[in-house]
Amino acid sequence: MDEPLDPGLVDALRAFAGPGRVLVALDFDGTLAPIADHPGGARTLPAAHDAIERLLAAPETEVAYVSGRSLASLVDAARPPAGSLLVGSHGIEVRLDDGAEPLALHDDERARVRELHDLLEQVATRHEGVWVEDKPAGSALHTRQADDDVAETAEREALAETEARLPGLTSRGGKRILEFSVRDATKGDGLDLLRAHVGADRVLYAGDDLTDEDAFAVLRDGDVGIRSGPGETRAAFRVAGPEEMAAALALLADARA
Repeated sequence: MDEPLDPGLVDALRAFAGPGRVLVALDFDGTLAPIADHPGGARTLPAAHDAIERLLAAPETEVAYVSGRSLASLVDAARPPAGSLLVGSHGIEVRLDDGAEPLALHDDERARVRELHDLLEQVATRHEGVWVEDKPAGSALHTRQADDDVAETAEREALAETEARLPGLTSRGGKRILEFSVRDATKGDGLDLLRAHVGADRVLYAGDDLTDEDAFAVLRDGDVGIRSGPGETRAAFRVAGPEEMAAALALLADARA
């Protein structure tokens, strides 16, 4: 049975739904969709998708997906409704109303991306259950399918070898994933861009992982931050997981309508 929403969160959502222009910005994996062993298996819960469609139909209400996934992967997995704004690759890729902003890497960056891929593939081949996902400005080492000790060893090797051979990369840890990029951007950067783009009076941000803390850090008075699942957080509120997040979005859609 789903856990009931915190009464404090219910009050905050109803207050957030008041007059003015609002932005509802949402992480995908672990927030709108249960975590899957492979990124291709994740899907938005139907109740969350329905609530998002109702929010998009409400006046002066914008909805954005903010993810560490590439835009292509995010669109394929999340199937965002028309009118959604998208931020992918931890703020490196952006799709606003007028379409996707192209990600143009310099020649030296493209060379570093290729070298990074090769390096991480070498690490992955040494450890069972470890694999590499390519991203527009880097690569990610996935260890969810590996035993805990194997995952720890693989991540330690990846950090040491990238630091030795490719100094200056941006690295981010998450839930059994270690990501590297030749560009430095965060979900907080993406959220700031979205706030300015839509002219939001208030912002709600929900996420489940360490990288979402960068977005929680840029929230202001009147905003609402919701952590999905366990872990230390800057967010003022917490839900148990995607099912409860869907319920919170449904409540907000009801109040906003």
